[in-house]
Amino acid sequence: MKKKIKIILVEDNLAYRKGIACTLERTSDMELIGEFGAVEFALNSLQDIPAPHILLLDLNLPGMSGLESIPIFKELSPNTKVIILTQSDRETDVLRAIRSGASGYLLKSTSISQLIAGIQGVYLGGATLDPSVSRFILNTMQQIPAKVTMNTDLSKRELQILTLIAEGHVQKMIATQLKISIHTVSEYIHNIYNKLEVPNAPSAVSKAYKTGILPQD
Repeated sequence: MKKKIKIILVEDNLAYRKGIACTLERTSDMELIGEFGAVEFALNSLQDIPAPHILLLDLNLPGMSGLESIPIFKELSPNTKVIILTQSDRETDVLRAIRSGASGYLLKSTSISQLIAGIQGVYLGGATLDPSVSRFILNTMQQIPAKVTMNTDLSKRELQILTLIAEGHVQKMIATQLKISIHTVSEYIHNIYNKLEVPNAPSAVSKAYKTGILPQD
């Protein structure tokens, strides 16, 4: 039996939470093991449920905010990968989430297919970025003079995949476009992170623009 992706969802809007929950429960390779309206309840649940593979986390929550909770989740469940799912496209929220270790940042306007593909991509070791967030990272980097030059041994294929990540593509889309397997894409991404010495895709994109690996045009 194929291993399912274990997910917990933290979202205070009940109607939206139930909609996402129904979608996840209908997806054959996913299992929703907990849904919560506040961070505090989700944190307490970690003592009683299996460690989730994925945490879908809203930012604007009652009590502790999603941003404040990311380091706590990472400490209590280090192997859990965090995907932000929010309405907020504020620059400070995006940057704080990325710096706190989020593996993905999606807006609630994202389609169901993009959300599912994003979860699958992060589970396989990649990351997911809303296209507008990718553009924001580029715009931010364009405003910062590149003070650091960096020589890397990224292969032509790795550079191609890094460019597609910067454009907001998830692993499944990259695999389809390049006509290679998702597992091969995952291996390339892992190599990219190692060579750039970064933990996730947002950091890789940011560093690539800042150091001139990707052109700011």
